[in-house]
Amino acid sequence: MADEKPLPLKKRIERRVGGWALAIVARVFQLLPERKIDPTGRSLGRLIMRLSGKYRSRTIKNLRLAFPEWTEEQVQKTAKGVFEHFGKTLARFFGGGKETTDEVIASVDMLGLALVDEALAQGKGILAITAHFGNWERMAEVFAARGYKISVVARDTNEERTTKIVNDVRKGRGIEVFSRGKAARELLRRLRANQVVGILTDQNTREILVPFFGIPAGTNEGPAVIHLLTGTPLFTAFAVELPDGRYRVDAERLEIPESTGDREADVIAIMTRINQKIEEAIRANPEQWLWMHDRWRWAREKGILKDD
Repeated sequence: MADEKPLPLKKRIERRVGGWALAIVARVFQLLPERKIDPTGRSLGRLIMRLSGKYRSRTIKNLRLAFPEWTEEQVQKTAKGVFEHFGKTLARFFGGGKETTDEVIASVDMLGLALVDEALAQGKGILAITAHFGNWERMAEVFAARGYKISVVARDTNEERTTKIVNDVRKGRGIEVFSRGKAARELLRRLRANQVVGILTDQNTREILVPFFGIPAGTNEGPAVIHLLTGTPLFTAFAVELPDGRYRVDAERLEIPESTGDREADVIAIMTRINQKIEEAIRANPEQWLWMHDRWRWAREKGILKDD
């Protein structure tokens, strides 16, 4: 296999600076008093929106694509809400280490735990599917705080320092992390140990095309493949932020479409259902999803969508 082409110097410098910047941001939020975490996080989100033309433009284009019926005022207002929400979520992630276990548990209304326990009684583990929505990190934390053995599949960032900073926080809160590059073997090992494994399936891949907001989107086929191979129960769960700043998580066992006997068709059917569940959560609270991600990139590359 050919060696990967080295990154241009400018890109390497940008990633290195980004890693140092995150380290500074993380430290600031760790030192802030609790009452200042949310407002400072929202301010950071607004700053990022102003400074990052790339992410601002992608957010606005994605919102226009997903909600063609919206007015431009709705698009712009939601885009601002998206950046404020994720600035605040980032702040809570790094600034939340001061909370006790009881405070973490009290911060989330957990629904569906009886279904989770019932599924774990089968001894095949659980694949908990979520998205970059609400506060997915807090959802993993509360599972760990409640005594569940939980691991998460996390894509390494483009900068080693950034990956270490984020994963060290997760590990410090009882969440085991393994890289998406090693996902298959590690994921199966943890499911055999009857653990809850969290996976986010809302980012672009070049595996299969499945509708998302009515538009074909490159989608990770892993959850469907694993379910068909092992019979592991599939759940969806989203940490929706409530008006009072707390969260609600409703863990739902996914209703699997009846098998057709055609593996490829079954994978598409399962992942279509998963994308539908993610879309339902986003439509209910659109400002809580990571719209700055290039979700339909593969569709554009294949000519399905016009390149913008």
